[in-house]
Amino acid sequence: MNMAEFLKPENWLLPASGPRYLQLRRRLDDAINTGLLQPETPLPSEREIASLTDLSRVTVRKAIAALADDGAVVPRHGSGSFVAARPPRVEQSHSQLTSFTEDMANRGMETKTLWLERGLFLPSPKEVAALGLAADASVSRLARLRTANARPMAIERASLPHDILPHPTQVEGSLYKALSDLGTPPVRAIQKITAINLDDRDAGLLDVEPHTAGLKIERTSFLTDGRVVEFTRSIYRSDAYDFVAELHISKTKTP
Repeated sequence: MNMAEFLKPENWLLPASGPRYLQLRRRLDDAINTGLLQPETPLPSEREIASLTDLSRVTVRKAIAALADDGAVVPRHGSGSFVAARPPRVEQSHSQLTSFTEDMANRGMETKTLWLERGLFLPSPKEVAALGLAADASVSRLARLRTANARPMAIERASLPHDILPHPTQVEGSLYKALSDLGTPPVRAIQKITAINLDDRDAGLLDVEPHTAGLKIERTSFLTDGRVVEFTRSIYRSDAYDFVAELHISKTKTP
Protein backbone atom coordinates (compact mmCIF):
# COMPACT_ATOMS: atom_id res chain seq x y z
CA MET A 1 0.00 0.00 0.00
CA ASN A 2 1.31 3.46 -0.87
CA MET A 3 0.86 6.64 1.18
CA ALA A 4 -1.95 7.92 -1.03
CA GLU A 5 -4.01 4.80 -0.28
CA PHE A 6 -2.96 4.75 3.37
CA LEU A 7 -4.07 8.34 3.96
CA LYS A 8 -7.48 8.06 2.31
CA PRO A 9 -9.73 9.53 5.04
CA GLU A 10 -12.47 6.91 4.59
CA ASN A 11 -10.01 4.30 5.90
CA TRP A 12 -9.37 5.91 9.29
CA LEU A 13 -11.00 9.34 9.88
CA LEU A 14 -14.06 8.91 12.10
CA PRO A 15 -16.34 11.57 13.65
CA ALA A 16 -16.30 9.94 17.10
CA SER A 17 -12.55 9.24 17.33
CA GLY A 18 -11.36 12.58 18.69
CA PRO A 19 -9.85 15.71 17.17
CA ARG A 20 -8.90 15.37 13.53
CA TYR A 21 -5.29 16.36 14.06
CA LEU A 22 -4.86 13.57 16.64
CA GLN A 23 -6.42 11.03 14.30
CA LEU A 24 -4.02 12.15 11.58
CA ARG A 25 -1.11 12.03 14.03
CA ARG A 26 -2.01 8.40 14.88
CA ARG A 27 -2.33 7.52 11.19
CA LEU A 28 1.08 8.95 10.36
CA ASP A 29 2.58 7.19 13.39
CA ASP A 30 1.09 3.92 12.11
CA ALA A 31 2.79 4.54 8.77
CA ILE A 32 6.10 4.96 10.60
CA ASN A 33 5.70 1.93 12.87
CA THR A 34 4.66 -0.38 10.01
CA GLY A 35 7.60 0.73 7.86
CA LEU A 36 5.56 2.50 5.20
CA LEU A 37 7.56 5.59 6.15
CA GLN A 38 11.19 4.57 6.72
CA PRO A 39 13.66 6.24 9.14
CA GLU A 40 15.48 9.25 7.71
CA THR A 41 12.95 9.66 4.89
CA PRO A 42 10.85 12.82 4.52
CA LEU A 43 7.18 13.07 5.38
CA PRO A 44 4.94 14.13 2.54
CA SER A 45 4.59 17.91 2.51
CA GLU A 46 1.80 19.67 4.41
CA ARG A 47 0.17 20.54 1.10
CA GLU A 48 0.31 16.94 -0.11
CA ILE A 49 -1.08 15.49 3.15
CA ALA A 50 -3.87 18.09 3.16
CA SER A 51 -4.78 17.16 -0.42
CA LEU A 52 -4.80 13.42 0.31
CA THR A 53 -6.83 13.69 3.50
CA ASP A 54 -9.16 16.62 2.71
CA LEU A 55 -7.95 18.25 5.94
CA SER A 56 -6.83 21.83 6.37
CA ARG A 57 -3.13 22.65 6.41
CA VAL A 58 -3.60 23.97 9.96
CA THR A 59 -4.82 20.52 11.04
CA VAL A 60 -1.94 18.83 9.21
CA ARG A 61 0.58 21.21 10.79
CA LYS A 62 -0.75 20.41 14.29
CA ALA A 63 -0.50 16.67 13.63
CA ILE A 64 3.11 16.95 12.45
CA ALA A 65 3.96 19.15 15.44
CA ALA A 66 2.54 16.47 17.76
CA LEU A 67 4.71 13.84 16.06
CA ALA A 68 7.74 16.10 16.50
CA ASP A 69 6.94 16.54 20.21
CA ASP A 70 6.92 12.74 20.57
CA GLY A 71 10.26 12.43 18.76
CA ALA A 72 8.75 10.48 15.87
CA VAL A 73 9.76 13.08 13.30
CA VAL A 74 12.49 15.69 13.15
CA PRO A 75 11.82 19.11 11.53
CA ARG A 76 14.66 20.33 9.32
CA HIS A 77 14.63 24.01 8.46
CA GLY A 78 13.91 24.52 4.79
CA SER A 79 13.58 20.77 4.12
CA GLY A 80 10.38 19.72 5.88
CA SER A 81 10.01 16.96 8.48
CA PHE A 82 11.87 13.64 8.42
CA VAL A 83 11.13 10.34 10.13
CA ALA A 84 13.42 10.01 13.14
CA ALA A 85 15.94 7.19 13.29
CA ARG A 86 14.66 4.83 15.98
CA PRO A 87 14.72 1.12 16.66
CA PRO A 88 11.97 -1.09 15.29
CA ARG A 89 9.26 -1.75 17.85
CA VAL A 90 8.72 -5.25 19.14
CA GLU A 91 5.20 -6.33 19.98
CA GLN A 92 5.14 -8.79 22.86
CA SER A 93 2.00 -10.71 23.69
CA HIS A 94 0.83 -11.19 27.26
CA SER A 95 -1.21 -14.25 26.38
CA GLN A 96 1.76 -16.65 26.48
CA LEU A 97 4.67 -17.20 28.85
CA THR A 98 7.76 -16.91 26.67
CA SER A 99 11.39 -15.93 27.10
CA PHE A 100 13.20 -12.99 25.52
CA THR A 101 15.17 -15.42 23.36
CA GLU A 102 11.98 -17.03 22.05
CA ASP A 103 10.31 -13.66 21.41
CA MET A 104 13.22 -12.38 19.34
CA ALA A 105 13.79 -15.68 17.49
CA ASN A 106 10.13 -15.65 16.43
CA ARG A 107 10.81 -12.28 14.80
CA GLY A 108 13.98 -13.43 13.05
CA MET A 109 16.21 -11.30 15.29
CA GLU A 110 19.63 -12.42 16.55
CA THR A 111 20.02 -12.13 20.33
CA LYS A 112 23.15 -11.73 22.39
CA THR A 113 23.78 -11.48 26.13
CA LEU A 114 26.13 -9.32 28.17
CA TRP A 115 26.33 -10.78 31.68
CA LEU A 116 26.19 -8.21 34.48
CA GLU A 117 25.95 -10.66 37.40
CA ARG A 118 25.69 -14.45 37.69
CA GLY A 119 26.12 -16.59 40.77
CA LEU A 120 24.89 -17.57 44.24
CA PHE A 121 24.16 -14.85 46.82
CA LEU A 122 22.44 -14.24 50.11
CA PRO A 123 18.89 -13.12 49.32
CA SER A 124 17.66 -9.59 49.76
CA PRO A 125 14.49 -9.01 51.82
CA LYS A 126 12.52 -8.58 48.60
CA GLU A 127 13.85 -11.88 47.22
CA VAL A 128 13.02 -13.66 50.50
CA ALA A 129 9.44 -12.43 50.27
CA ALA A 130 9.00 -13.00 46.53
CA LEU A 131 10.50 -16.51 46.47
CA GLY A 132 9.35 -17.68 49.89
CA LEU A 133 12.91 -18.32 51.10
CA ALA A 134 14.41 -18.67 54.53
CA ALA A 135 16.54 -15.66 55.43
CA ASP A 136 19.71 -17.78 55.48
CA ALA A 137 18.99 -19.54 52.17
CA SER A 138 20.96 -18.94 48.98
CA VAL A 139 19.51 -17.37 45.86
CA SER A 140 20.67 -17.79 42.26
CA ARG A 141 20.90 -14.47 40.42
CA LEU A 142 21.19 -13.81 36.72
CA ALA A 143 21.52 -10.19 35.58
CA ARG A 144 22.14 -9.47 31.92
CA LEU A 145 21.77 -6.97 29.14
CA ARG A 146 19.80 -8.43 26.23
CA THR A 147 20.39 -7.22 22.67
CA ALA A 148 18.55 -7.94 19.43
CA ASN A 149 20.31 -7.39 16.11
CA ALA A 150 23.12 -5.69 18.10
CA ARG A 151 20.78 -3.10 19.66
CA PRO A 152 20.33 -3.00 23.47
CA MET A 153 16.72 -3.86 24.23
CA ALA A 154 16.30 -4.92 27.85
CA ILE A 155 17.99 -5.50 31.20
CA GLU A 156 16.87 -8.65 33.01
CA ARG A 157 17.57 -9.38 36.68
CA ALA A 158 16.29 -12.84 37.61
CA SER A 159 16.31 -14.45 41.06
CA LEU A 160 15.60 -18.14 41.66
CA PRO A 161 15.77 -20.51 44.65
CA HIS A 162 19.14 -22.27 44.83
CA ASP A 163 17.59 -25.74 44.71
CA ILE A 164 15.71 -24.83 41.52
CA LEU A 165 18.82 -23.47 39.77
CA PRO A 166 21.87 -24.82 41.64
CA HIS A 167 24.44 -23.80 39.00
CA PRO A 168 23.51 -20.35 37.62
CA THR A 169 26.91 -19.92 35.95
CA GLN A 170 25.99 -22.75 33.57
CA VAL A 171 23.09 -20.79 32.06
CA GLU A 172 24.22 -19.42 28.71
CA GLY A 173 21.08 -18.76 26.66
CA SER A 174 17.38 -19.01 27.50
CA LEU A 175 16.67 -19.33 31.22
CA TYR A 176 13.37 -21.05 30.48
CA LYS A 177 15.13 -23.66 28.35
CA ALA A 178 17.59 -24.27 31.20
CA LEU A 179 14.71 -24.70 33.63
CA SER A 180 12.93 -27.03 31.22
CA ASP A 181 16.09 -29.14 30.92
CA LEU A 182 16.18 -29.36 34.73
CA GLY A 183 12.54 -30.49 34.82
CA THR A 184 11.27 -27.30 36.49
CA PRO A 185 9.73 -25.18 33.72
CA PRO A 186 7.36 -22.40 34.83
CA VAL A 187 3.77 -22.90 33.72
CA ARG A 188 2.19 -19.57 34.62
CA ALA A 189 3.25 -16.10 35.72
CA ILE A 190 1.98 -12.83 37.10
CA GLN A 191 3.42 -9.63 35.66
CA LYS A 192 3.25 -6.03 36.80
CA ILE A 193 4.21 -3.28 34.34
CA THR A 194 5.24 0.17 35.56
CA ALA A 195 6.27 3.26 33.62
CA ILE A 196 9.57 4.66 34.88
CA ASN A 197 12.32 7.13 34.03
CA LEU A 198 15.63 5.32 33.54
CA ASP A 199 18.41 6.07 35.98
CA ASP A 200 21.92 6.86 34.75
CA ARG A 201 23.20 3.27 34.99
CA ASP A 202 20.30 1.58 33.18
CA ALA A 203 20.12 4.35 30.57
CA GLY A 204 23.81 3.87 29.86
CA LEU A 205 23.36 0.12 29.40
CA LEU A 206 20.39 0.64 27.06
CA ASP A 207 22.19 3.38 25.11
CA VAL A 208 19.57 6.07 25.72
CA GLU A 209 19.65 9.40 27.52
CA PRO A 210 19.28 9.39 31.35
CA HIS A 211 15.70 9.87 32.56
CA THR A 212 14.33 8.56 29.25
CA ALA A 213 10.99 6.79 29.67
CA GLY A 214 11.23 3.05 30.21
CA LEU A 215 9.10 0.08 31.23
CA LYS A 216 9.75 -1.92 34.40
CA ILE A 217 8.24 -5.39 34.50
CA GLU A 218 8.20 -7.59 37.57
CA ARG A 219 7.38 -11.21 36.79
CA THR A 220 6.69 -13.96 39.33
CA SER A 221 6.55 -17.41 37.72
CA PHE A 222 5.16 -20.62 39.22
CA LEU A 223 5.56 -24.38 38.91
CA THR A 224 2.61 -26.74 38.48
CA ASP A 225 2.44 -27.23 42.28
CA GLY A 226 2.18 -23.45 42.87
CA ARG A 227 5.74 -22.94 44.09
CA VAL A 228 7.48 -19.76 42.95
CA VAL A 229 10.27 -20.67 40.55
CA GLU A 230 11.41 -17.24 39.37
CA PHE A 231 11.23 -13.57 40.32
CA THR A 232 12.47 -11.33 37.52
CA ARG A 233 12.73 -7.56 37.31
CA SER A 234 13.26 -6.32 33.76
CA ILE A 235 13.80 -2.88 32.31
CA TYR A 236 12.75 -2.36 28.69
CA ARG A 237 13.29 0.50 26.28
CA SER A 238 9.89 2.10 25.84
CA ASP A 239 10.77 3.14 22.29
CA ALA A 240 11.26 -0.49 21.26
CA TYR A 241 8.46 -2.44 22.92
CA ASP A 242 4.69 -2.62 22.75
CA PHE A 243 3.03 -5.01 25.20
CA VAL A 244 -0.25 -6.40 23.92
CA ALA A 245 -2.88 -8.32 25.90
CA GLU A 246 -5.90 -10.06 24.43
CA LEU A 247 -8.96 -9.50 26.61
CA HIS A 248 -12.21 -11.42 26.65
CA ILE A 249 -15.56 -10.15 27.89
CA SER A 250 -16.96 -12.49 30.52
CA LYS A 251 -20.30 -14.03 29.73
CA THR A 252 -22.90 -13.52 32.43
CA LYS A 253 -26.03 -15.52 32.75
CA THR A 254 -29.27 -13.63 32.47
CA PRO A 255 -32.10 -14.56 34.84
